Amino acid sequence: MAQETVHYSHSEKDFILSPHSKKAPKRMASLMEMKEIFRSADAVCFDVDSTVIREEGIDELAKFCGVGDAVAEMTRRAMGGTVTFKAALTARLGLIRPSYEQVQKLISDNPPQLTPGIRELVSRLHQRGVQVFLVSGGFQSIVEHVALQLNIPTANVFANRLKFYFNGEYAGFDETQPTAESGGKGKVISHLKEQFHFKKVVMIGDGATDMEACPPGDCFIGFGGNVVRKQVKEKAKWYITHFDELLKELEER
Repeated sequence: MAQETVHYSHSEKDFILSPHSKKAPKRMASLMEMKEIFRSADAVCFDVDSTVIREEGIDELAKFCGVGDAVAEMTRRAMGGTVTFKAALTARLGLIRPSYEQVQKLISDNPPQLTPGIRELVSRLHQRGVQVFLVSGGFQSIVEHVALQLNIPTANVFANRLKFYFNGEYAGFDETQPTAESGGKGKVISHLKEQFHFKKVVMIGDGATDMEACPPGDCFIGFGGNVVRKQVKEKAKWYITHFDELLKELEER
């Protein structure tokens, strides 16, 4: 039996993630307070699929491998919060079983498309000295490709890693990554706060796994510019449909 190897990890992130704080929950911040948190944030974390890019990377990979419809339905259930993320990821990848060659060909033939306004928003955040992170349940190689387009260091990418046998066949995924399960994005934010001593961290995304990252994140901004997740639109106190709305907020200060 061939050995497994991980092709997706250019920069290993070996760290111990501490559990969430046991402190009593804070009261819900008002929309005005949330906007102030965003304007004064030390770091902003973005989801990638259907947020920073227009597509769901795993759905695009599934279509490329000929199992698009079945996997898209699983994605809808996962993003709606009705099944655990890890269970949905395992099931979807079990259907797709992508080879290393297929993944690389997908990126070269159908590169991910940036959402309008994201390049300008990330550039403005960088100008203000804000650290920008991509925290994704998608795949490392795709997310690093996106990071390169946005001038985000690969060290600021947290995503899932596919595993392949030496002959390039699919061999599973790295289940130890925090982003491989529900609650993982919150663990990443906890780690960032501990490592960099950030006081205010904002999470922006379209799905349930993004919303549940706050707390420990200090503010969640729901994004519906590519797809509207009913649960997120109903529960997010701050919900936007275009990144220009956030650019305007930054100009307020």
